[in-house]
Amino acid sequence: MSASAAAPDVTITLPDGKTMTFPRGITGQEIAAAIGPGLAKAALILEVNGKEWDLFRPIEEDAAIRIITKKDAKALELIRHDAAHLLAMAVQELYPGTQVTIGPAIEDGFYYDFARSEPFTPEDLPKIEAKMREIVRQARPTRREVWPRDLAIRHFRDIGEQYKAELIEGIPAGDDVSIYYHGDWHDLCRGPHFRTTAEIGDAFKLTKIAGAYWRGDAKNAQLQRIYGTAWRDSKELDAYLERMAEAEKRDHRKLGRELELFTFSPDVGAGLPLWMPNGMVIRQELEFLALNEERKDGYRRVATPHIAKEALYYRSRHLPYYGEGMYAPLDIDGENYRLRPMNCPHHHLIYGATRHSYRELPLRIAEYGQDYRYEASGGLSGLMRVRGFCMNDAHIYCRYDQAKDEFIRVMKLHARYYDLLNIKEYYMRLSLPDLDKLDKYVDEPEKWLEALKIIRQAMDESGLHYAEGKGEAAFYGPKIDFMIKSAIGTEYTISTNQLDFLATETFDLKYIGEDGADHPVYVIHRAPLGTHERFTAFLIEHYAGAFPTWLAPVQARVIPISDKAADYAQTVLDTLFNTPVVNGTAGLRVDIDTSNERMQKKIRDAQLQKIPYMLVVGEREAAEGKVAVRLRSGKDLGAMPLETFIARIKSEAESRVDVAE
Repeated sequence: MSASAAAPDVTITLPDGKTMTFPRGITGQEIAAAIGPGLAKAALILEVNGKEWDLFRPIEEDAAIRIITKKDAKALELIRHDAAHLLAMAVQELYPGTQVTIGPAIEDGFYYDFARSEPFTPEDLPKIEAKMREIVRQARPTRREVWPRDLAIRHFRDIGEQYKAELIEGIPAGDDVSIYYHGDWHDLCRGPHFRTTAEIGDAFKLTKIAGAYWRGDAKNAQLQRIYGTAWRDSKELDAYLERMAEAEKRDHRKLGRELELFTFSPDVGAGLPLWMPNGMVIRQELEFLALNEERKDGYRRVATPHIAKEALYYRSRHLPYYGEGMYAPLDIDGENYRLRPMNCPHHHLIYGATRHSYRELPLRIAEYGQDYRYEASGGLSGLMRVRGFCMNDAHIYCRYDQAKDEFIRVMKLHARYYDLLNIKEYYMRLSLPDLDKLDKYVDEPEKWLEALKIIRQAMDESGLHYAEGKGEAAFYGPKIDFMIKSAIGTEYTISTNQLDFLATETFDLKYIGEDGADHPVYVIHRAPLGTHERFTAFLIEHYAGAFPTWLAPVQARVIPISDKAADYAQTVLDTLFNTPVVNGTAGLRVDIDTSNERMQKKIRDAQLQKIPYMLVVGEREAAEGKVAVRLRSGKDLGAMPLETFIARIKSEAESRVDVAE
């Protein structure tokens, strides 16, 4: 053992409560070996009194410990932490003179930022990866040293690691710092780390190169970032790489270009999408869906301006609490106006324009309202995060005794939409205030608690699954975010449902009660379909661009075999175009391919455009009044009477149930 037999003993308490006595200075590796050889081999690190601890680090006092193995939930983060060091080692051995900066474990992987005069290229990654595997095979031993802060600063400056020295300068004077060695290579690190590089394993892969700024500040030096992923074993790695390949195929930005759904232009500005005709169909169909469903639930439509006087947003408290997310003011006739970040102040003014009796409530008003928020350029991502968006917004003005039932009604509307769109994995997240940062919220503790009580009761009675999230509440009250998963497992916040007690005071929102006196209303903010932009981005990835027939920009394409069938093909086109559809656009969306390409090429082009139906027509089909129907999946349904096909596609479009696959 590493400690002498004469040293005082320490008592080690295991997770099951069992205690063991060892000489002071015992290591986690030695404890694991005392428990059993299998555990000694599987152990990665241990926890000592709740703190992560290297297996080779001595324990000097009584402690409760837990040994972490690859089966533990923490194992992936530990593997990725060591893999980041492994990457830095490989880079510095291959490219002497490269400085290392920071290299954390992140979700699904790790990265390291490097300062190097020459840029890395994709061709460098296999070479670096091969060096990493070589270092793993060498099983370089790890050791930990503790240095005085000032010594560490001098050391790293002397070896040319200016960025590391700057990091250490940020540590309080007089503090010690931990330095980890893997063989001769060493780095500033809190740890813990594995005993040798061999325990990292070989289930890793470098994935991409990107730019980064030192300390994340664009005013600082630009660095080069290499990303990688690391897993417990090759099976997990292969599964991840398959998910990433599927994610690339489903990337809404890529499909948006290929299917001509939307575009961006520097002449318009970052984060301000331009919707193309195909994308506009999806927007319209979603809005028709919302219009029909909201009408069933008693909503009434309104329309409001995109801008308002700045004073309105001070009154609504958006500027004091949300000003950083708003665009700069516009000076119009000597008065400041603002692009609106959300629609609620306008809707409150509509409610307040007339007096309301308790008999009229709840009043539900809805609008697909265009809003603008200033997002940092680094956060913009296709349609997922933009600066201009159109929201499926509505506000419900109700009595206190109606608030819970209205909240449940809205949650059920969310569920109806998700079921219709075949979104199976979703849950609610109750967003609570961060009690350590109350300046972000309206300080009305009694009203916060009352609103929270209503929401919790509604959520419990709804039967829908929910979790809680601290610090994510809106400034005017607690809210529910609806979280949904895409087909590749990516989780999105897609829509919200909020209870607002602040608007009652700021906009003097009241109703005349049964007693003839004024009473304050409760306001529910809701946007079940979120924004056109984000929801469309999600649906593109959800369906991989192969939208159900009711949502597809082009629902069917007529493909004449030859010029002899051209007249009949046009008749088929006209008949479909003039077939009325109850839900959505008036008439089926159909086009025709009159190019001189071969029929198989035309069919392939339609499949690439992910059009649900291809209707091939020749002289025989013309003579029999039929169409030969093919699906985008490649399945051939054979020839059928045109009327039969129209009944099929019309039923899909109206019921919004897709059978085209």
